[in-house]
Amino acid sequence: MKQFEGENLCPLCGGHKTSGTTTYSVDLGTGVVVVRNVKAQVCSQCGEEWLDNGTAQQLEKIVAEARARQHQVEVLAM
Repeated sequence: MKQFEGENLCPLCGGHKTSGTTTYSVDLGTGVVVVRNVKAQVCSQCGEEWLDNGTAQQLEKIVAEARARQHQVEVLAM
């Protein structure tokens, strides 16, 4: 699949997006979920992060499961 040059440019600052990782956290009100080492595209200039659809769906599942367990703190790594 061919990528267009604009796909690798940050829409916020014009910097270049590169493969990297991020930490994703959610405050559930009754607890906190932290997922480390989440694959993301990260802007080399401003640091903004983007997740692909598959990764976002995985995170949604993790958060739903954590909400059901009702732990105060849950830290996971992908």
